[in-house]
Amino acid sequence: QARTGTGKTLGFGVPMLNIVKSKAEGSNGTPQALVVVPTRELCVQVAKDLENAGKVRNIRVQTIYGGRAFEPQVESLRKGVDIVVGTPGRLLDLCRQGHLNLGQVEVLVLDEADEMLDLGFLPDVERILEQTPSERQTMLFSATMPSPVVAMARRFMRQPTHIRAEEPDENRTVPDTKVFVYRAHSLDKGEVLARILQAAGRGLPMVFCRPNRLCHTVAPAMQYRRFPLRPAPRDPAPRSPPTPPH
Repeated sequence: QARTGTGKTLGFGVPMLNIVKSKAEGSNGTPQALVVVPTRELCVQVAKDLENAGKVRNIRVQTIYGGRAFEPQVESLRKGVDIVVGTPGRLLDLCRQGHLNLGQVEVLVLDEADEMLDLGFLPDVERILEQTPSERQTMLFSATMPSPVVAMARRFMRQPTHIRAEEPDENRTVPDTKVFVYRAHSLDKGEVLARILQAAGRGLPMVFCRPNRLCHTVAPAMQYRRFPLRPAPRDPAPRSPPTPPH
């Protein structure tokens, strides 16, 4: 248990990479380690950190999450991977279809376990755990440890140990993280976000939305206010309407 921003990813990533074998070291392409995360954004972030830490040994890391086509993920699994980082729903889908084999997982990590509880993923996570070998190392990393998460740990882990990296009364974020909360009506949130994006010295922004379909509302609203999602060419000069024939 450690606060957000304290480096939990490398906390489990470094020992995981010490256990996992690369293709050159004898890996047969079946996943040896599995990291279950609640959101696709965290999935991409964790996978990138693991790839950077394991690139010297050419450790193959594959992201598995919904909202994108099955085919590229299935093709990557067929070619062989060493570590899989994924969200519960898509992981279960690929297991049911026979594309993902969790029978050789030696290390299993549940990252942000409390967030998965809030999103209702706990039953899916339990089904995933049932498909992994009983002889494995299991780790849970989270900012908080509510009672359902503790109960799941006692069910699927042998002699689990609760390690707190911070004092029990510490905040969920590190001290150098500033948090501001703006209370606004749902119809005013777009304008409030636009004002925040215009703040001086804001740096590169990242906007998280829940549920996923809200992204398709927020992104066009910001583009309408001239906040492009990516560099776009300038609009061509407006043409004058053609002269109607006499």
